[in-house]
Amino acid sequence: MVFRNVLGTIAFLTILPVGRSSQNFEIENISKNMFWFPIIGLLIGFLTLPVIVASTYFFNQYIAGFIITIFLLVITGIHHTDALADFVDGIMVKGNKEKKYKVMHEPTIGSAGAVAISGYLLGMTLAIASITSIDRLIIAIIISEIVAKYSMVLQAAYSNSAWEGYSSQFTKNMKPKKKIAIATAVTIFLIILISYSNLIVGFQILILGIICCFIIIYISNRNFGGTSGDVMGATNEIVRLVSLISVT
Repeated sequence: MVFRNVLGTIAFLTILPVGRSSQNFEIENISKNMFWFPIIGLLIGFLTLPVIVASTYFFNQYIAGFIITIFLLVITGIHHTDALADFVDGIMVKGNKEKKYKVMHEPTIGSAGAVAISGYLLGMTLAIASITSIDRLIIAIIISEIVAKYSMVLQAAYSNSAWEGYSSQFTKNMKPKKKIAIATAVTIFLIILISYSNLIVGFQILILGIICCFIIIYISNRNFGGTSGDVMGATNEIVRLVSLISVT
């Protein structure tokens, strides 16, 4: 059962063709098992390893940084990057939360969202390029993915949905304290396991990820009256970027 639930979260968070034909891919079931998200962050980090090694070997640090960034976006289906654009568009538009909701759910990206994506791609590329030690880069990439996924779990547990629908299932089903305790324990265990030779980096990323998470919750409450799926996706991208910048 646990394995099937993990497969469902893999299918939800990545483009990997696993579990999509199963009932485990239903949003209701995914939201109930959201506390496994950090495990998927670990998987994404490990899948990035061959790309890190190959790109840093064959190209200079800036091209390598760009290739690694694109790989991370593609393997997650670019859903979170799109959410970042919608989140920024929603913040920048003037008006009540209904108007912001309409702007965030338009099929086109606004100018603010376009700038956000451009800045994100540039920031990721430069941050990765600035980490010159490949060992340090590998640790940073893996842990930033784990913490980025944990930040979404934390956000669902400590915020309410701005609008009834997609995100409300996650905020409702993550309220039991047992689930956030499991996610936290898994995250800390994985950080210690991956960064045992440099725990300062690991816990530095974790602390910054938690701070970013609650700052975004505050911003979302001010603008939308709560959290949404776009806010959670944007949190994933922002936490990943901040994590990698901090390691530089």
